[in-house]
Amino acid sequence: MPTTRLAPSPTGALHLGNARTFLINWALARQSGWRIVLRVEDLDTPRVKPGVLDLTVELLAWLGIDWDEGPQVQSAFRQHHVEAMGSLARKGLVYPSDMTRREVEAAGAQSAPNEGHHEVVFPASLRPVTVPNEFRDDHAAWRFATPDQSVSFTDLFTGPQTMHPARTIGDFVVWTRRDAAAPGQAAYQLAVVVDDARAGVTHVVRGDDLLDSAARQLRLYRALGLGPGPLHCHLPLVRGADGKRLAKRHGDTRLDAYRSRGVSAERVIGLCAWWSGVQGMDGPVPMSAREFLGRFSLDRVPHSDVVFTQEDDAWLLRSV
Repeated sequence: MPTTRLAPSPTGALHLGNARTFLINWALARQSGWRIVLRVEDLDTPRVKPGVLDLTVELLAWLGIDWDEGPQVQSAFRQHHVEAMGSLARKGLVYPSDMTRREVEAAGAQSAPNEGHHEVVFPASLRPVTVPNEFRDDHAAWRFATPDQSVSFTDLFTGPQTMHPARTIGDFVVWTRRDAAAPGQAAYQLAVVVDDARAGVTHVVRGDDLLDSAARQLRLYRALGLGPGPLHCHLPLVRGADGKRLAKRHGDTRLDAYRSRGVSAERVIGLCAWWSGVQGMDGPVPMSAREFLGRFSLDRVPHSDVVFTQEDDAWLLRSV
């Protein structure tokens, strides 16, 4: 059965940009008859904030978004991540790497060019001469030996894509261990692939800041023998007036902050609908999630990024 997933992260409360993406994902699923899995991605342990997981689930329900399975918690699937690492190790496709970022940069590596990434390009020249064929969780990180091949796919929103992850990011981290006294865990790229495959996810809808991740994840799908991977739909982001992704610097855009000030879910949805090109709107108008569902069409979503303005904030608070 066609399946998608809502995958919020509890490293911070949901904001207006998250709301728009989740509403579009939910509407596409309900219009197309996809099953929806809710999975909270809590692997970024040092940044996970107490209570945010429950609040995230509560806020999705407040918006009127529902799901068919979950909520699941990604950290509960660690054993499956370990098994995937074992499979990659037996194939000689991963290797331990204890080099720090400073050491990698000193070796001549360049910073990855993608917004929001804190990685450096890790070239094949830095790979060890020999690699173990058994995975052991006793290194700072394990990297995937990225083949020097392009990856092509057609995104449901951005169209045909061809990427070359070996050149743009190199051998990326698939397992990390931040604390020598604690077990390591799967990095984002590996965990997403393993968990999506287990859940039978066929459609991934998310922000286009993760567009370049699709190539890495599709490469891991093939390396793990999990098939061709899901279809992707990468949506433009909501940004502040400075052109940067919506964040604290643009004011408090958290859904919970607006809710606590008396802003209704219908008003938040109305603004998201206006941003999403919902037909017949000359400006934001309060609406329910069900109304959004009935009026939304992916082919009307603007291909440019959304800019959150002071006028948008004032409109949300107008009825308070």
